[in-house]
Amino acid sequence: MTRAYNFSAGPAALPEVVLRQAQEEMLDWHGAGASIVEMSHRGPEFMAVAAAAEADLRQLLSVPDDYAVLFLPGGATTQQALIPMNFASPGQRADYVLTGHWGKTAVKQASPYVSAHIAASSEANAFRVIPARADWQLSPDAAYVHITANETIHGVEFRDIPDTGDVPLVADFSSSIASEPLDISRFGVIYAGAQKNLGPVGIAVVIIRRDLLERTGQPRADIFTYASHAARDSMLNTPPTWNWYLAGLVFKWMLAEGGVVEFARRNAAKAALVYSAIDASGGFYRNEVAVSARSRMNIPFFLPSTDLDARFVADAKAAGLLALKGHKAVGGIRASLYNAIPVAGAEALVAFMADFQQRHG
Repeated sequence: MTRAYNFSAGPAALPEVVLRQAQEEMLDWHGAGASIVEMSHRGPEFMAVAAAAEADLRQLLSVPDDYAVLFLPGGATTQQALIPMNFASPGQRADYVLTGHWGKTAVKQASPYVSAHIAASSEANAFRVIPARADWQLSPDAAYVHITANETIHGVEFRDIPDTGDVPLVADFSSSIASEPLDISRFGVIYAGAQKNLGPVGIAVVIIRRDLLERTGQPRADIFTYASHAARDSMLNTPPTWNWYLAGLVFKWMLAEGGVVEFARRNAAKAALVYSAIDASGGFYRNEVAVSARSRMNIPFFLPSTDLDARFVADAKAAGLLALKGHKAVGGIRASLYNAIPVAGAEALVAFMADFQQRHG
C-alpha cells in the first residue's frame, strides 16, 4: 500500500513508523499476551508506558523540574474551561489576546467562570496579524494572560514570546507544540490537544508551573482540579490509555529523529517551500497573512475562484495529496505541515501547485 501525504489540520498525520509499531503490538504488547489497551492503567505494564512517555516528553521539550506534566482526556477546548476554574478566583479578570478562531473559542469556554477581558484583538483585520504588544491593554491584577500560539484556521503564529510581567502567561500550543525549541519557563501554563504534533485525538498535554497548582480557583468537582490530577500522576480516573501509549511512541520517534531542533529545521524548510510557491505565483495563489505572522504549521491560501478551489482539492486528492480543503470559516485551501509531514511532502505539494497553475492559470 502506498500512503498519501496527509495535510489534515487535525486529526492529523502520524509517523508511519509509529503506526506500524502500534499495528505490530496491537494484539500482544511485548509478550504480555494482551493489548496495552486491554491492560489496567494501574498495572505495571501501563504504568511503565506512562512514566516513559512523561520522561520522553520532558526531555523533548526541556520541561523544567518545577513544572508538572499532565496527560488528560479530551482536547484543548476542555482545558480552556478548566484553566479559569483552576487559576482564577470568582469574579477575577483574565486577559485574552485574540488572533483567530481558537482564541475566540477560549474566551467562550472561559466566560462562565471568569471576567474575560479582551486585551487585544486582530479581528478587525480578519485575523491576519498579531496585535503589537505595545497595544495590549493588560490588567496588572489579572489571573493570567491567554494567547493562542498558533491559529490553525487563520494561519497566524506568534514568533516571539510576549512579556506579561508578573502575570502568568497561558498558551494554547495545540498546533505548534514540539515544532521548535521553546523556553517553557516563560509560561505559567502550556496546553495542547495531541492530535496535531503529539499523537492521536482524545488526549491533551498540560504543562503547569507547580506554584500555580496552589491557587484555589473556582468551586468545582475534584475531577476538574489540575492539582488532584498531578497528585495522582494523571490517573485520578481511567485515562485514555491507547492514546497515551500512541503519544509516547510519537515522543520516542521525535527524539530519535533529532528532537525539536531537527524538527524546527524541517518545519522551516517545508514552510519556506510552500510560501515561496505562493509568493512566486503572480497572484494565482494568495496568502493574506502578514509575513511576520505567517504560521509554519498551517498555511491557508486562496485561488482566483471557489470553482478552482474545489478542482484543486479534487485533483490533489487524486495525486495523493489529502485534506487540503480550507476550513469553512475562511474557505480556500489549507496545508498543515506538522512534524509527521516530511519535506518530501511539501515538495510534492509545491510541484502539484506549479502543475495546477500551468493548467488553470
